[in-house]
Order: sequence, then C-alpha cells, then structure tokens
Amino acid sequence: MPDAVQIPGRVLDAIVAHAKTELPNECCGLLIGSALTIHESLPARNLAASPTSYLIDPEDHFAAIRAARVSGFSVVGAYHSHPGSPPTPSARDLAEASFPEFVYLIVSLAEGHARNQVCAYRLTEGRVTPLVVSRGTDRRP
Repeated sequence: MPDAVQIPGRVLDAIVAHAKTELPNECCGLLIGSALTIHESLPARNLAASPTSYLIDPEDHFAAIRAARVSGFSVVGAYHSHPGSPPTPSARDLAEASFPEFVYLIVSLAEGHARNQVCAYRLTEGRVTPLVVSRGTDRRP
C-alpha cells in the first residue's frame, strides 16, 4: 500500500482556490510541514505564466523556507495545477522534478475529469510513486 500524506482540509481548499484564481494558467506553491504531514501551503508566483507549465519564483521559494523555519517545519513539497488535464504528472513534471524527497501535489481543474481532484506523488529519477492523500485535521500545529 502506498504511503499516505496528511493534509488538512483547509490547506486542500486553499490550494484548489489558488488554482482557480490563476486560470487559465497553472498555479504553483510550496508545502510546509514535516515528512508526510503538511501543515500549510504557500502560494508562489508562476514565472512561466503558462497553462501547461510552472516555474516557482526563487524569491517565493526562499521566503517559504524562512517561514517554515520560523514555525519549526520545512518546505516538504510543491503543488501546481493542471487546468486542462488530469492530476497526473506530465512528462515535463517528471523531467523538472529536482527534489526526490518532496511531495508533489497536483490539482486538476479539467472538465470531464474529477474536477478539483488533488493527487500526490514522489517523483524520483523519472519514476512516479503515488501517495494517498488523507484529509487530516484542520487543527493548526
């Protein structure tokens, strides 16, 4: 059975809301927590400004690292949206995944698929390892 990543409902809702505000482009952001427990999501600017790719602004990434440290956590993952496709890693997602320990979250806003579906993965050396998304408690740490 795949590992499960715990994500509070408020965090999942915030990620889906962010994805909707960035339409027609992909959104992106960072996940704060520890190992397979996510506590917060921090939106980032998508420097690619594209409906088929994303590039997290390095300034936003560094700001997330600082914010995580203040709260005693780490940046443990990244998220982005697929406005017109299912929430599965694309060839580009696989090629550009550079943090093998990260949780990569993808939200789909595509018509005809499970809209607002969020899936999580580990992306390592071209391999996709699905993670179960478990809606965790909304309590703040």
